[in-house]
Amino acid sequence: MIRAVDVTTDQPEIQSAIEPLLLEVADVVNTTLDLDTTLRRVAELVRKVIDYEIFAILLLNEKTQDLRFRFQVGYPKEVADRMRIKVGDGVTGLAAQRREAILVGDVSEDTRYISAISEVRSELALPLIVKNRVIGVIDIESVQPNHFTEEHKHLLTLIASRMAVGIENARLYTRTTRQARILLLLNEIARELTSILNLDQLLKRIAELLSRLIDYQMFSILLLDASGEKLQHRFSLRFQENIQLKHDVPLGKGIVGHAAQHKHTVLVPDVSKDPRYVLANPETRSELAVPLIYKDKVIGVLDLEHTRRGFFTDDHKRTVTTLAAQVAIAIENARLYEEIARQEKRLERDLELARELQFRLLPQSQPKLPHLELAARFTPARAIGGDLYDFVSYSLSRTALIIGDVSGKGAPAAIYAALVSGILRSHAPIEPGPAEMLRAVNFSLGERRIDGQFVSIIYAVWDDENRTLQVANSGLPRPIYWHDDKIEIIEATGLPLGLFDDAEYDEFTFDANPGDKFVFFSDGILDARNEAGDLFGRSRVEEIVAKSDGVSAEQLVDSLFKAVAEHAAGVETFDDQTVVVIKVRDGSGNIQ
Repeated sequence: MIRAVDVTTDQPEIQSAIEPLLLEVADVVNTTLDLDTTLRRVAELVRKVIDYEIFAILLLNEKTQDLRFRFQVGYPKEVADRMRIKVGDGVTGLAAQRREAILVGDVSEDTRYISAISEVRSELALPLIVKNRVIGVIDIESVQPNHFTEEHKHLLTLIASRMAVGIENARLYTRTTRQARILLLLNEIARELTSILNLDQLLKRIAELLSRLIDYQMFSILLLDASGEKLQHRFSLRFQENIQLKHDVPLGKGIVGHAAQHKHTVLVPDVSKDPRYVLANPETRSELAVPLIYKDKVIGVLDLEHTRRGFFTDDHKRTVTTLAAQVAIAIENARLYEEIARQEKRLERDLELARELQFRLLPQSQPKLPHLELAARFTPARAIGGDLYDFVSYSLSRTALIIGDVSGKGAPAAIYAALVSGILRSHAPIEPGPAEMLRAVNFSLGERRIDGQFVSIIYAVWDDENRTLQVANSGLPRPIYWHDDKIEIIEATGLPLGLFDDAEYDEFTFDANPGDKFVFFSDGILDARNEAGDLFGRSRVEEIVAKSDGVSAEQLVDSLFKAVAEHAAGVETFDDQTVVVIKVRDGSGNIQ
């Protein structure tokens, strides 16, 4: 243990104290990264050199260039909490500015002294410097004049740089640890907020979760009204009590209105000195207003207030600004959900009407062709779906057959299917071949691309006079050609339409004979699952088609849908299901 050095101590005794003191400083620097522990141990080390009565470690806020108490002994709490010393002001600020120790034997005779404790007479301030950067000041005061000596100044100057390294390392570690903890908490909060779809419950939960990050006293969320001209209080707390605030805030008025109008966070350390502040709560001293922005549009403001000046920090500002993005998304989700809930009954009626319209858009009957029998069926997974089939008459006894499967299900898929059907019909008058038609539809969809939407289509052209079929495919399951009492897989493949502008498609031509059958089907047939999770699969389709000798087109469609339904009994249909079968007749209209 090193004894405190008396003012009468001579230079050799000071010198003998240096080596063990340096060892203890090294121990502080190397054995702890907790900032509070480090500051306390620095204070204990200094006491071994000087038996002080009043002691403080002030750290520099680089943005505001002022020194703030981080550790102290002997100061009134209210003084330590509120005092800010600008660099260059007082003995402490001068030490930081000059980057050298300042010793004042009698502060009553020094005009630079800032009085915090009236009994103080002498002061010694030493800058803490790391890598040529001032991070703070150690300040020691005494009620005795000339209590501190040049020897004290010299000794503390020797160890100040080492203590500064320990303090800076601990401060960086504390800041990094706090930021990691805050980021983890923000992530947890974001996940929870997105799961709450009732707006009133959401706003209350936001207030509760934010209190885990910031010890605010007043909290409000204001939302922009439909006119976009004023902010309305939607939820407010005052000292943890829920209150109802009725007054609206015009956009641009007050700190809250300013934050909304200019789309940036407003941090006010002292509202009494800010001309934008509108007096609403006489107790408020500091305020933090953060705009809630969704898709580059302000939807509201999150406002925090406190009765203490300078309570909110830049760290608070960064934290709440980061959280505000998730809050805005959660609020929009909740508002959208409420809107959907209000419209649910109307949507149910609309969906029923849409289902009827969709089925009316499908061919009401199959074309009557001398050499061809056609059968088709579509079963949507939901009220309406995204599969489609159609028949389009060409000239010279030719007919186009279309089967399609739009990505997704429900209303969006149905609307996209209607768009695709319209595009197909618009190109049909020029009677393109299958590959040409797929390229044309792909180009048209590329001009009006919708993210996440595409369609797979088989386009075939039947020449009834010559009994030939041309086929091109853009992503549907490969069709089956049954002839000569065996099945043949038509190896037509291709990229779905609406994804890639330069996609190309192969075209296959088949010369058919009476009794031959062509079977086209969507993914929903293959992907039907039973309760064990097994797919219906392609092999089952091929097995049914292989045994279809003497079976009509309609009967084969019935067989496929019956087998799928039996396989997936008790399981909700996941995907739309469509089958189109064509069977060749002989010249007399009979099927061989």
